[in-house]
Amino acid sequence: MVTSLRINCTALALTIMMAQPLMPQPLMAQPLSGQVCGVDPTTLQIPTTLQVPPGNKLSFHVFAKGFQIYRCTADKTDSNRFTWVFVAPAADLYLHPNDRHPVGRHYGGPTWQSTDGSKITGTKLQQADAPDTNAIPWLLLRSASVSGSGIFGKITYVQRTNTKGGKMLSVPADRAHSGQEVRTPYTAEYYFYQAP
Repeated sequence: MVTSLRINCTALALTIMMAQPLMPQPLMAQPLSGQVCGVDPTTLQIPTTLQVPPGNKLSFHVFAKGFQIYRCTADKTDSNRFTWVFVAPAADLYLHPNDRHPVGRHYGGPTWQSTDGSKITGTKLQQADAPDTNAIPWLLLRSASVSGSGIFGKITYVQRTNTKGGKMLSVPADRAHSGQEVRTPYTAEYYFYQAP
């Protein structure tokens, strides 16, 4: 059973709407912390399937606010059929809730990039339904590649939790929308782990 993380932070509110393009935020070069808002890794409650392997320790934690991007695409075998396909995330990363202290960004790959230049690209291992049925799933990802000597340089696993929003809106998938993109607002929390 999926339950919320027990952390001492105010939940982020989200109103689902047809999104405007993500506006760049000024990013500050500032290290992330594993104890933001009183996060204690021993109290994180997530599905067993999303837990990281033993030996990996929580390194830091961020709040994400941005969009999940979808594109209307024709079926490869039937040009009269169309579907909305997930393209990529586009989000800013913050050290604190309420969009305080930007520390990086999240984009296609999926990739997380810090203001210190280091970045990680992940591969999805597992997913679990979010407690909020209107939210995108929680995820466990393994590092596929890392670069730079900064805070993302040694990351081994990433968890996406506490998601709000992000699902495709009720927009018809048809020829009239072919090639169009929709950006659905979402928020999430990401937990980054590294091996000793």
